[in-house]
Amino acid sequence: MLKAYNRFYINGSWQEPAGRGLLEVINPATEQAFATISLGTAEDVDAAAKAARAAFDAWSCSSVEERIEIIQNIIAGIKARAGEFATAISDEMGAPMRLSSTAQVGSGIGHFQSIIPILQHYRFEENRGNSRVVKEPAGVCGFITPWNWPLNQIACKVAPALAAGCTMVLKPSELAPVSAYLLAEVIAEAGLPAGVFNLVNGDGPTVGAAISAHPEIDVVSFTGSTRAGREVARNAAEGIKRVTQELGGKSANIILDDAEDFARAISGGVVGCFGNSGQSCNAPTRMLVPESRMEEAVEIARAAAAKATVGDPKAETTRMGPVVSEAQYNKIQGLIETGIKEGAKLVAGGPGRPDGLESGYYVRPTVFANVSNDMTIAREEIFGPVLCILGYKDDEDAIAIANDTEYGLSGYVSGEQSHADSIARRLRTGNVHINGAGPDFAAPFGGYKKSGNGREWGVEGFEEFLETKAIMGAA
Repeated sequence: MLKAYNRFYINGSWQEPAGRGLLEVINPATEQAFATISLGTAEDVDAAAKAARAAFDAWSCSSVEERIEIIQNIIAGIKARAGEFATAISDEMGAPMRLSSTAQVGSGIGHFQSIIPILQHYRFEENRGNSRVVKEPAGVCGFITPWNWPLNQIACKVAPALAAGCTMVLKPSELAPVSAYLLAEVIAEAGLPAGVFNLVNGDGPTVGAAISAHPEIDVVSFTGSTRAGREVARNAAEGIKRVTQELGGKSANIILDDAEDFARAISGGVVGCFGNSGQSCNAPTRMLVPESRMEEAVEIARAAAAKATVGDPKAETTRMGPVVSEAQYNKIQGLIETGIKEGAKLVAGGPGRPDGLESGYYVRPTVFANVSNDMTIAREEIFGPVLCILGYKDDEDAIAIANDTEYGLSGYVSGEQSHADSIARRLRTGNVHINGAGPDFAAPFGGYKKSGNGREWGVEGFEEFLETKAIMGAA
């Protein structure tokens, strides 16, 4: 029997949707439905947005202490139900339970935890000359979030918005809505005033468009594809809304000749690309290696790819689960075929499912070598476990190749520390990881170029939910 998640959380209570449409939620490991959600309408968004507007005056004037107490309650609620969240994320988007229990759930908790010290120490007012500069809540926020890191990408919007004193309407991805529903249940028990947080499920063309265009919504924060980001911006333009977007990526991973452990840097780059089944916008999908060491790099990458155990997300030995949907699977297969046709050298993987897996949206961990940066697989975001290895002549060539992309979300450099740092400073990306450094919730996250605008995480992410007012003569 399918589990029903068919109500919406609006104005502090679980309400029946305005429409009657239902959508089955598919487990990508089995290709079978395991739950249903209701498909929201513009009428549902209108009710949620008006509830958020009505709640704004009181919540925007709440104290720092009140906000911290609510956030701590949410953290405790997620921790108490961590197992449920991990299972839901694994079922809805295919993450292996090990990954779901640690990085997927852990990152969601981490964003709520990291906002507390920012809120505690932030200066909301300062005197400048004879004026007082005041930072105030930006208003009602509309959040449209993706399926690949569902709790993480909701938390990094909801946590700073609550901390800033904003109210909100959330539309999670219809492909991975169950973890969002569980979070709404946690928030419902956290003591938050009615209307501050609202959840409406549905698809992008209906609910997403209604959120982007709604006159009561002041800020729209979107995470997803660059294509969908354009539509969000168009829908929001009439209202001159603030729009922040975290979009696609095609991140370069530059392995310098002076990397302390060349083999470790290569194998780590393979693991990084294949993590979360390659479904991370900041994945290091273009590995740049010295031309003189291409064959060495290929053999190391081949061996690393062979260790990427693909299978049932519930199995303890599984390192890589399926991709999220049939549409995504077909897109990846098409791009793998294109890579072969365009002349890239297939080192590992290739078209089709891994051996022994007859159902489920499983993709063979794939490595291409001798890729040129004008090939389709080097330019398009594949969003699957497909790594491209490109050769470079010298530092200038590596930097030119890395920056020759319409994206600019992240970058990676391995090498002698000062050398790697000098390269990192010249990459046109919002983030750069040096010598295997991991994510940092205290640092801003976001992209250049078509990877988006605005920032999430850290103080910069918090400030996206604040407006600046100058009061002359007040100081």
